[in-house]
Amino acid sequence: MKSGSDIGAIMELLPHRYPFLLVDRVIELVPGERIVALKNVTINEPFFQGHFPGRPIMPGVLIIEAMAQAGGILANESAPVEQKGRLIYFMGMDKVRFRRPVIPGDQIIFEANLLKLRSKAAKMAGRATVDGQLAAEAELMASFGENI
Repeated sequence: MKSGSDIGAIMELLPHRYPFLLVDRVIELVPGERIVALKNVTINEPFFQGHFPGRPIMPGVLIIEAMAQAGGILANESAPVEQKGRLIYFMGMDKVRFRRPVIPGDQIIFEANLLKLRSKAAKMAGRATVDGQLAAEAELMASFGENI
């Protein structure tokens, strides 16, 4: 995958589909180092129907899931040849903090930096920002599973 990749290229790497595919575009990708991706948040997202009526706020767990999906792309593109194309499972998260709400009309920028890459697992530091303001941050762990 290359920087500037659109939803078609993302769908080739991630098994997620609507309504759970939460990354719209890869802006920058440096295998073995970092990824920058984005999500456009719209009022049409199914979770806004109940979270919260009259005051739509993107659930924090979905912000972290989207960050993990961006990290999954980075892990896949950074993996050794024998691990490429495998499912990547979200294993854990540490140091999770939410700093500001995300609402319809926002564009979230996800940044993930690879901290460790082993043959069967990866650890990344992730950040989600809106208009340059930190919305969430976390350390994420993922493991390589079977072939997709």
